[in-house]
Order: sequence, then structure tokens, then C-alpha cells
Amino acid sequence: MQNARHEGRENHLAKSLSPYLRQHARNPVDWYPWGKEALAKAKREQKPIFLSIGYSACHWCHVMERESFENREIAALLNQSFVSIKVDREERPDLDRVYMKAVQMMTGRGGWPMSVFLTPDLEPFFGGTYFPPDDKHGLPGFRRVVTELARLWKEERERVLDGSKQMMERLSKEAVPAKQVLDRAPIELAIEGLKRQFDPHAGGFSRAPKFPPAGSLELLLREHARTGEAGLLKMVVKTLDEMGRGGIYDHLAGGFHRYTVDDQWLVPHFEKMLYDNALLTRVYLDGWAVTHEPRFRQVAMETLDFVLREMTDRAGGFHSTFDADSEGEEGKYYVWSQAEIERILPEAEAKLFVQAYGVTPGGNFEGHNILNLPVPLAEVAKQSGLTVAQLEQRLAASRKLLLPVRAKRIPPHKDDKVLTAWNGLMISALARGYQVLDDERYKLAAERAAGFLLDTMHTPEGLLRVFRDGKKSTPGFLDDYTYLGDALLDLFEATGNWRWFTAAQALATEMTAAFGDPEGNGFFYSRAGDAELIMRERCFLDEARPSPNGVAARLLLRLARFREDEALEGQAEQALAAAAAFGQRFPTALTHTWCTLDEFLAPPEELVMAGKPDSKERQDMLRAVGQAYRPNLAIVLSQGDPAKAAKLIPWLANREARDGKATAYLCVNRVCSLPITTAAKLRKLLD
Repeated sequence: MQNARHEGRENHLAKSLSPYLRQHARNPVDWYPWGKEALAKAKREQKPIFLSIGYSACHWCHVMERESFENREIAALLNQSFVSIKVDREERPDLDRVYMKAVQMMTGRGGWPMSVFLTPDLEPFFGGTYFPPDDKHGLPGFRRVVTELARLWKEERERVLDGSKQMMERLSKEAVPAKQVLDRAPIELAIEGLKRQFDPHAGGFSRAPKFPPAGSLELLLREHARTGEAGLLKMVVKTLDEMGRGGIYDHLAGGFHRYTVDDQWLVPHFEKMLYDNALLTRVYLDGWAVTHEPRFRQVAMETLDFVLREMTDRAGGFHSTFDADSEGEEGKYYVWSQAEIERILPEAEAKLFVQAYGVTPGGNFEGHNILNLPVPLAEVAKQSGLTVAQLEQRLAASRKLLLPVRAKRIPPHKDDKVLTAWNGLMISALARGYQVLDDERYKLAAERAAGFLLDTMHTPEGLLRVFRDGKKSTPGFLDDYTYLGDALLDLFEATGNWRWFTAAQALATEMTAAFGDPEGNGFFYSRAGDAELIMRERCFLDEARPSPNGVAARLLLRLARFREDEALEGQAEQALAAAAAFGQRFPTALTHTWCTLDEFLAPPEELVMAGKPDSKERQDMLRAVGQAYRPNLAIVLSQGDPAKAAKLIPWLANREARDGKATAYLCVNRVCSLPITTAAKLRKLLD
């Protein structure tokens, strides 16, 4: 990372928890973190605020830093006329959401770095994203922007203030959609939209740039399971196959990059985000449960192993991101020349590897090679006179030789802060990984992370969002509560440990009190009472991560069905009704929420597993459950005091082991099967 070089002096970011803010600590810009000191200075000196929002894995954030924030002349202009504040969007997504909305209204687009200018009362009056230092490619130069805005503030302040008031009026006019009766209409609209948008050649639902569509794939899997429509499954399989073979996937270490700049999943933007890998792991696991395609299982396992190996904090949580750049070049850490590969691998293995992974002397990315599988391995095996198993074995051996060589390169910067919300997504993926793959490592990692978050980040004042290097900060937002609460229920279902269930209940109660709308129109993203926030946002749309409102509804719905609690189910219904009305305008942008709506509309499904936890029969039955695709199935591994358990989950009553054998009870819409005592019978019923 190219950090600033302002000899011998650090600005106010030097003691920040965020690695992103610390990267700017030696810029000549007199940066402040968002907080009372900077905001009071702007008020006291009646200076406008320059607010720059980005994150550590953001390529263009680093470009703007090198070009403008390390430029002493531009820094002097900012220091003279503005109070400059730097924000890590991953730490303060509430600020990012509000001011991104303003920038989108001003310019018609958004992105990072976000550059927005505010009055001392925090009202936005000018904004954009990346600015070059001087006029270029139709963009105004940042030097000119700063100079002109300083002049306007000094000479035409009333005009600036009038503009900021108008912007605040526009921001505050967000319509609260009228709630509607819940039915399958939003799901059907989304499915039809996905069919129209589907790329039959490369999978996915967009052209370039191409983002991995985890929520859309989950919705299609659910609808296929409900209707049996073969075309829906074909879209899922095509997309999972193309992503898993493309350059967006790291074929040496496992894990996915953020997105690709082309429409073939080949050339990624090389940053790696924890949340992408969590969400994609789950959909690959579910894809395997439906199709039993070995490659899907392999990709899921390699991705989980990558997170455990390279993104796990010593305290137990998971780190946030890997940068796209190393040594100042995007992707340098990941790419290869054919000559390098031929130097490292034996001649026959190099020839086979080069053929399989599309390696050429000229490369496929700026003269270098991004590893990918341009043709299915079955075709490569046939051309090489090998079986697929033989080919895979030899390629795996070659990857083991190449990975340690790559590891000796200068790696991309890792943002090692632990975010509660993103960790919740990863805990869910690990819990599902344990169920499907039957690997104790994933359960242990999920339990360790969950225990760390509850012990360290859940305080008497509420849940916290950010942890790094033994320090914690920032009150939690809606997604911190919902993602973690939902993950704890996943972990409860996978392990039977009641600690996770009771903690999920507690988080749901706190969430409703802190973020609930008294009018019942979903949930606010931030808590009430923050004087430094100009407005409270609701967020219904899926972005790179699931809609926090949608996950809030899912958490409440799952708890309601465990507890047989009509009040909780009513709260879930209200949140879904608000989302459904909002989603009529953007049906394919709420696919995670429509998965919850599908669960709400479906009859409840319950599975109780009783018997000794370590018995072979129970383990065999659990394996059958994990490898089945039943997305609405609520699972309880009954252990401990049956009477106490039935007080928490009423439908556990009279669900006990028969004749000392492991026994399962499968109920759909409160109609239950006879007791099941063999894995074969349970598998048949689940399928």
C-alpha cells in the first residue's frame, strides 16, 4: 500500500483502529476521524467539511490517495479552507449509506472513494466519487473542485446553504411504502426478472462488470425445489460452474475475488472480501446438496479452508478483506507467466497444468496469466488420455508446489479488523459446512468465533461492531444484530448447543428495541439518538450483502416458529410486508428477502433428532440431514433436560429416543411422521 510520506508528522488518524484510516495517517492532508473533535472544529471555525469515505481494499481509493492526498499543494488547499474527515465505510456504514444516497442524487452514480462536501451542520452540498488531481477524461480535477468550492463558501455562502437545504429536503422525502398482503407475487416477479437477465453463455445475471449473485442463486434453488422447474436449476448450475472455473476463483488458495471486469468471470478485481466468501460458500454447499456435483463440494471446502488458514484472527473472529493491489499493481500477487510455471513444475506436469489452466506465453491479463479452467476437466482428461480422477490428482499435486512459491511474493495488504456483521455471515457458512461436509474443523471455528463475539462484542450497552488488535469500538448497526442472530440459530441447528439459541433470542429482543419502527415499516439501520447522523436510513435492498431488513425478518420468523410465538411472527410479517411493497419497484434486488418470504409462505417444517449425541446411528442420520436440501427445515438436536427444552421450543414435547436408539421426528405443517430410527428411511423422507 502506498502510504503517505509527510516526513516525521502524523495527522489525527494515527491512533485509529481502522487499518484504512491508519493508511492515511501520514498524508499531508490534516485528516480527522469522524467524531466530536472534527465536527466541533468545523462549527467553531465555520468551515465546510470535506468527507472522504472508502475502505482498505478499494483500488481507486489508493489511486486518489497517491494522486491527491499525498500532493502537498492539494493538501494545503484542503487544510486552509476545509475540515477534512476520513471514514472507513466498513466501520461506519450508517454514514456511508446516508451520504452515498446524496451523492447518487447529485450525480446519478455512486462508488468509492466517495468525496462529499458538507456544511458545518453536516448537510451535503457537493459530491462525487473519484476525482483525478487535474481535469482528465471529462472529470473535473480535484484541485479545481477544492479551489472553486472554497471560493463559493467564502463569496456565495447563502447559495451553498440554499443548495444544502434543498438536498436535505430530497433526502428526507424517502417514501415509506404502504404495506401489502403477502403472497408469492414478489417472488414470481423476481424469478421472471432473473430469467430475462440470465446470461446463457457464462451464467450470472449481468454483463460486465460481473458480480457473484449468491442471493439470486439461493432463490432459484428454492423455487426449483418447490416447483421442480428444470430450467431454474440449469441457471444455478451454469453460474456455479462458470464462476468455479473462472478467474474470479483463486484456484491455488481457494476463495473468491470481489467481481470480474469482463463478462466471462475471467479477469477479477482482485480484492477478496469475507462476506463474498461466506455467501458463496453457502450457495455452493446448497448447490452440491441438490446436484451432488463434486466440483461444487470442492469449491466450498477450499473456500472455507482459505478463510480458516488466511483470514482467522487469533482472538477467534475473521478478518475483513485482502487488497487488490500488491507492490502498487493490481493482481500482481496472483498472476503467472508460463515460464515461471515451467521452471517450478516437472516438464510433464507443467505441460498438463498449462493446458488445464489456460496458460499461454502471451497471457490473458496484461501479459500475465490468471489461472482459470477454460474448458471442463473432463475434456482435458480425454485429450490427455487420463481419467478425470487421475487428472485432478496430478493438478492438485501441482497446485501444492505452486502455492508456497506464490506465498513468498509480497502479499496484498490484509484489513485485519473483525466486523461483527460479516463474521455472522461466515459463522453461518461454517455451520452449514459442518452439516454438509461433516468436518469438525468447521464446527469448532464457528463456535470459537460465535463465543468470541458474544463474550467480547456483546456488552451490557449492546452489541459492538469493530474489533482489532485487542480493541473494540462502534455501537452495532442493524446488520450486526441480524447477521449474528441468524448465524447463532444456524449454529444451534448444527450443534444442539442451547447457548446459541438463547443468545439469538436476546439479540432479537435488543434489535427490536433499538432499531424498530413504531409504525411497523421495517427496521432502521442505525439506532435512535445519534446527533451526528442527519437521518436514519431503512435499507430494504440487497447490496453486496443481504438486506438487513430481510435478515431481521428471517431471524424473527425462525424464532417465532421455534417458539410457536404469534407476536414474533407478526413482527416478521410486518418487516416482510414493508419490503414486499418496496420490492415491487426492484424485484431482483431483494432476492435474499424473497427467500425469507418463501419460508414465511411455506408450511413450517421441523426435525427433532433425539438420542445419544455420539452414537453412530445419530451421526449417520445427521449426515443424511446435512446432505439434503430442505431450506425451510428447522432442526433441533435434542439433548439435555427434555422438560426445560420444551419450555423454549414447545414442539420438542414427547420427542424422545425410542428403545435407546437415535430417533428422528419429521413434521410438516404440524403433521409428523412416525419415529424414524434409520438413516436410510430419513434420507428417503427428506428427499
